[in-house]
Amino acid sequence: MSTDTPSGAPDAGAESLALQSEAAAQTAAAKTAASGLHGTPTQGDVPPPPRQNLVIRDIMRGSVVTTILAIVLAMIVGGILIAITDPAVQKAAGYFFARPSDTIVAAWNAVVGAYVALFQGSIINFGASSFQQAILPFTSTLGFAAPLTAAALGVALAFRVGLFNIGAQGQMLIACAASALFTFNLGLPMWLQLPITLVVGIIGGAVWGGIVGLLKARTGAHEVILTIMLNYIAFYLVSWMVRTPSMLQKPGTNQPISAPTPANAVFPPLFGPQYPQLTWAFPVVLLATLIVWWLIERSSLGFRMRAVGENPNAARAAGISVPRMFVYAMLFAGGLAGLAGMIQIQSTITSGFDAGIHAGIGFDAITVALLGRSRAWGTLFAGLLFGALKAGSFTMQAMQGIPVDIVLVVQSLIVLFIAAPPLVRAIFFLPKTDAEKKAIAVRKATKKAAKKEAAAA
Repeated sequence: MSTDTPSGAPDAGAESLALQSEAAAQTAAAKTAASGLHGTPTQGDVPPPPRQNLVIRDIMRGSVVTTILAIVLAMIVGGILIAITDPAVQKAAGYFFARPSDTIVAAWNAVVGAYVALFQGSIINFGASSFQQAILPFTSTLGFAAPLTAAALGVALAFRVGLFNIGAQGQMLIACAASALFTFNLGLPMWLQLPITLVVGIIGGAVWGGIVGLLKARTGAHEVILTIMLNYIAFYLVSWMVRTPSMLQKPGTNQPISAPTPANAVFPPLFGPQYPQLTWAFPVVLLATLIVWWLIERSSLGFRMRAVGENPNAARAAGISVPRMFVYAMLFAGGLAGLAGMIQIQSTITSGFDAGIHAGIGFDAITVALLGRSRAWGTLFAGLLFGALKAGSFTMQAMQGIPVDIVLVVQSLIVLFIAAPPLVRAIFFLPKTDAEKKAIAVRKATKKAAKKEAAAA
């Protein structure tokens, strides 16, 4: 008997094969999806970079690495300047093509000798005969850093509130004048005379800075113009006071200098008379750094001040009094600059002062605040760096005959490279930040669109 299948019906074997193929395809798809869920890259996908590579990339393009490399780059450029200006290098360069090794060796000796002298004059002197003499340079560094850090903290605090305070010089002068005028003749015991002198000076600087904040809050005048003008006023006012016998002029002399700081108002040495430049002023600066850090980063007032610095309009919409924050910021900034002035006359220069007592610290403080990224602890470390450069510059000049101006050039280069992090990252081949990548993409897209428009025209 025939069992033929009708012509219109499907073949059973073919249907079975088709079902098996479909099931196999579904199983393969499920396995592929499962493998993708478990992190195994599928065909055509690019595997993500390992997590440790991402961490290294974030570190390499962070502000800390950029700052360190900016300092290194500034030292390299400073070394080139030292080599160019060295007489031995210039002499050897006259016959460079005959014996180029002489020029290279002379340049190496000049640069290494300069930076070794800088280290020995600011950190530790390995050639000293005693431990006391060996660490004396480091105490000098701390002594130079104390007033510079105090003034820089005031500048950095103002920066965080969106104010550019370049009036630290005038605030220091007024602080010194106020303390000399109201406290030098009190004749109190040291435990009263020293803190009263210090507090009066801080109040004097705060009042001078508060004038700027009040004028900006009430009239909208720009703080840069205000601080510049008040610097001039303070300078000529103190110059007149130290020339006037009834004001601050030292009795029995016609020289434009004030009376010396009373002995009971001078900061005593921190570790004894063998380290005269390191006084109790440095722990006061450390305390001021801690207070500024807490004020800005942890207090509610600091939160409002930072909000104003980030976006005054948004802060105003949130109910924060922007004018009041300006006044508070300049009061604190002026008080910190006043602390720097008091360290000058209570620790560094105690034999009498004139209108040059600021010693350029007011403007150097701007550099230190920028290097410290306007953060309290960053400003402290930047102040230590600049104190080391200042302390070591005298040893460089004495041992190697290198002008102190070279150190000033290095300081300026540090700030220049700090202000241009893309340049530092490009020189050292560091990864670009997301913002830089986006900016490059925008520029490329703009150029491409401009070319299309030009071609269409």
